[in-house]
Amino acid sequence: MHKSSLLTIVFLFFIWIGYSQEEKSKTEPPPKPPTRSYTTQFVDNESAPKIDGSYDDKAWDLVEWTSDYVQNEPDNGAPPEEQTKFKVLYDSKNIYFVFLNLDKDPENIERRLSRRDGFEGDWIELNIDSYHDKRTAFSFTVTAAGVKGDEFISNNGNNWDSSWNPIWYTKTQITDEGWVAELRIPLTQLRFSNDQDQVWGLQSTRRYFRTEERSLWQHVLPNSPGWVSEFGELKGLKGLKPQKQLEIQPYGVAQLDAYEKEEGNPFREGTDTKLAAGLDAKIGITNDLTVDLTVNPDFGQVEADPGAIALDGFEIFFQERRPFFVENKNIFNFDIGGGPDNLFFSRRIGRNPQGYSTADIYKGEYEEIPDFTTIWGAAKFSGKTKNGWSIGVLESVTSKEYTKIELSTDQQYIDELEEVGELGEEREEIVEPLTNYMVTRLQKDFNDNNSYIGGIFTSTNRNIEGNLDFLHNSAYTGGLDFKHNWNDRKYYIKGNFEISNVNGSEEAITRTQTSITHLFQREDATHISVDTTLTSLTGTGGNFQFGKQGGGNWRYYIGGHWKSPKLELNDIGFLRQADKITQYAGATRLFTKPTNWYRRAQVGVEQFTTYDFEGNYNRFQIELQGDINYKNNWWSEGGVAYKPRIYSNTVLRGGPRWRWSDEHFFYFFSGTNQSKKFSGTLGYVYSQAKQNNFGLRKYEARLNYQPLNALSLSLAAEYASNPNKTQYASQQDYVGITRYILSEIDQETLSATLRINYSFNPNLTLQYYGQPFIATGSYSNFNFVNNPIAEDLNERVTWYDNNQIGFEDGVYSVDENLDGSTDYSFDDPNFSYVQFRSNLVLRWEYIPGSEVFFVWSQGITSFGDPLNDFGTIIDNQLISQKPENTFLIKATYRFML
Repeated sequence: MHKSSLLTIVFLFFIWIGYSQEEKSKTEPPPKPPTRSYTTQFVDNESAPKIDGSYDDKAWDLVEWTSDYVQNEPDNGAPPEEQTKFKVLYDSKNIYFVFLNLDKDPENIERRLSRRDGFEGDWIELNIDSYHDKRTAFSFTVTAAGVKGDEFISNNGNNWDSSWNPIWYTKTQITDEGWVAELRIPLTQLRFSNDQDQVWGLQSTRRYFRTEERSLWQHVLPNSPGWVSEFGELKGLKGLKPQKQLEIQPYGVAQLDAYEKEEGNPFREGTDTKLAAGLDAKIGITNDLTVDLTVNPDFGQVEADPGAIALDGFEIFFQERRPFFVENKNIFNFDIGGGPDNLFFSRRIGRNPQGYSTADIYKGEYEEIPDFTTIWGAAKFSGKTKNGWSIGVLESVTSKEYTKIELSTDQQYIDELEEVGELGEEREEIVEPLTNYMVTRLQKDFNDNNSYIGGIFTSTNRNIEGNLDFLHNSAYTGGLDFKHNWNDRKYYIKGNFEISNVNGSEEAITRTQTSITHLFQREDATHISVDTTLTSLTGTGGNFQFGKQGGGNWRYYIGGHWKSPKLELNDIGFLRQADKITQYAGATRLFTKPTNWYRRAQVGVEQFTTYDFEGNYNRFQIELQGDINYKNNWWSEGGVAYKPRIYSNTVLRGGPRWRWSDEHFFYFFSGTNQSKKFSGTLGYVYSQAKQNNFGLRKYEARLNYQPLNALSLSLAAEYASNPNKTQYASQQDYVGITRYILSEIDQETLSATLRINYSFNPNLTLQYYGQPFIATGSYSNFNFVNNPIAEDLNERVTWYDNNQIGFEDGVYSVDENLDGSTDYSFDDPNFSYVQFRSNLVLRWEYIPGSEVFFVWSQGITSFGDPLNDFGTIIDNQLISQKPENTFLIKATYRFML
């Protein structure tokens, strides 16, 4: 019996044992807690409470306190260390809340300052399901220091979007009883129906910082299938009139870029300046549906991407950070399974220009290529109707982008070139076409909000000009998805199906077929081949999953997804690899009842196998993992995995299917109580393949320090060594056959991320982010592929001996048949890459929703000798380099109309 078959049997036995233990358990799980309710009262606008952090307004006498919070963590259902009370009122424009957070020792209430959405210290959280759809909610949090936090909750609590920044008002106050938080939330910031009598979902969570206790108004069991579906109810809302929202926010930006002057380059004269203006708007079409607009957006205050390097040829996935695209992004999510793969990836909008220029430095020509494509404008139409329709439509237009080519400012050099007839010319060349992007997303709830069905449609349309025939003229994707929950949402079944179609010139479609995502040119593949006459491609994908998500102490799932060879999403989506079929399953045992040494823990097992559409069995992996939160709030997590079968269709970049040696790996991380002023985490990742084919040793350390309530510091450092005996290096022709050349590589990366946050008050903060990133790769012991699927590494490749390969002037020359002449050659692949990025941002929210940003950014990118040690690299490629500096002032003002 094959090892992977045996492991599958063990895995399925593990699931069966879990199921049997649960079914045979004599102890029935506790019943679902009864649904609590609170009845509010209407108050005249003139008599409404004043938001001052107290509850002495006479209006608060109209309603009673509600209390009786219970612990959620650590001891679910037990009385909390301190009790909490609240009241609710509403008028024609706002809804009001006051919270009394009792505390016998008010002096020890933790009042840490942070930027908005920092969630530091003691806090109280309010969740409102104003749609009462039991899937989505609006979250408002205020800390004892008065710092606001707000999030949009979707997917029954599985997604919390902190980019949502509504306008609302709060004040806090420390008293002899504890601390008080008073809130006023304009109804324009919520979405609800126009029914005469309404019931909203309601939940409140308190963080008691000293013991890291969480207590809830509506008791939720630890084995519950979701979050929003378990809320209590807010009643007494009568005659509410939906409020149409109209907000306009113009902005202005002044920017100065300073960098080292480059002699002769007309685009690198030492400084550049920029003035820009734009507009954001939020328009309520109805109370349910809103249009967000942005015209000529600027994202200069956004933190830079972290350093990363990939040697496998695939695109690196970076998270979206731009506020317009981050807010409500979950509405447009259509996950197709398999990491970040999605029908919509918003970073395609405003991407780096994809074209190239023909500037020739030997003709005195210099080029200036834009860093990003200009977004002329974008609009989002989104919301949810009272009858359960979720709607999202996004439309964006990006401009043509040109490379400017100008002649050197060195007149002597120009004269010399002109004299010999080699002088170039000034011109513009298009590098990105005018492009329109559109995404439409719909979902419909039914079956008492236990089920939904949805769909998505995306389009990308380009106006191809100049030398951009390698891009698609158009790209379309469509998809359907569904989820059904039953048995009080304990069990679920969900799935999706998607189809893609791309159109373009023969060059464009050939380029798609031969890209790393598809590799139709693979020489051993019989089910695909490159067709250079095609002008379109159509592919499909899908995902199907069944599982248990609540009730008892066991969770499990099983499913599969496929991506056909011709599926292509990368015009407006993200797809790493097509031609893939994956089966996966997992089971987890939860330990939610605290003991004398832990608060909670879980252990689980996951397994997956992959195939391609030719039927090749490419991969099997099984992993055991677990985590534990100790009684003192320290924690540990770890896992161990085995991969007895690893085949890849992409390693040889169009070459035959490649086999990696069997791999096993483990990881372990552990950290101290993160609520303390000083906390830390240490982690280690180990991987090793048979015959030392490849390996990984990664060390991580993270430190957090809060010396003052207003000041926090964090440092995260990581070092990784990733040796590999068969790293792809090149491919060359040899007597009519392709030689796939591999190499032993000594790859190392070192990075650190420093963050410093100082809060003058909840509305004025100073933040610093800095990250140096170093990656080196030293290649040696070159070899070529012999039998790519041999089990023995020594049969898989053949090593060159010293008589066959030589190195001179950055080029390796190979005399494979030892006849005294070079058969083929390739460039030295060694590298040493250094990047440094930093942002210093002073943010002042001078009135709610209106901000001023002062930004100073620095950047260094350099290449050097990979044979140097890290100390020399840091000195030569980082400390000795002159950074590029950007100074920016951005001001916004939000009009509420």
